[in-house]
Amino acid sequence: MPKIELQTEIKADRKVVFDLSRSIDLHKISTEQTNEEAIAGKTSGLIGMDESVTWRAKHFGIYQKLTSKITEFDRPNFFVDEMVKGAFKEFKHEHHFAELNNGTLMTDIFEYNSPFGILGKIADKLFLKKYMTELLTERNRVVKEFAESEKWKEIINE
Repeated sequence: MPKIELQTEIKADRKVVFDLSRSIDLHKISTEQTNEEAIAGKTSGLIGMDESVTWRAKHFGIYQKLTSKITEFDRPNFFVDEMVKGAFKEFKHEHHFAELNNGTLMTDIFEYNSPFGILGKIADKLFLKKYMTELLTERNRVVKEFAESEKWKEIINE
């Protein structure tokens, strides 16, 4: 099962970073390159425990749907979203937030299982793990950009 771990240091309050990370609206901004749109479940605002969202996005030239659900939630420390239905056999995305030097250390742990047996394993090695890492890195760049500026106030209404 491939595993991607990313750490991002963000000079912002942990609660702001946590809420940006669970924002459907910010996710749409961070995935503009794949034309992601929330089409069912929670389609805007902040997703919470036991809520799900269905995304429609274009990956590798094909439109796909993926539904994920929040299965663990402890604001502002961590939350977990897991695939309920979609192109993967399964995935689990852990989001951890720790205070660090007047800011936040955001840690993503993304584990997934590709479909198609041995062909899926080959795809992982050839391109899929790199592709998923780039998507997560871009998402984190956008979270950081919004959190470290006043832009977060456009997303989160306190």
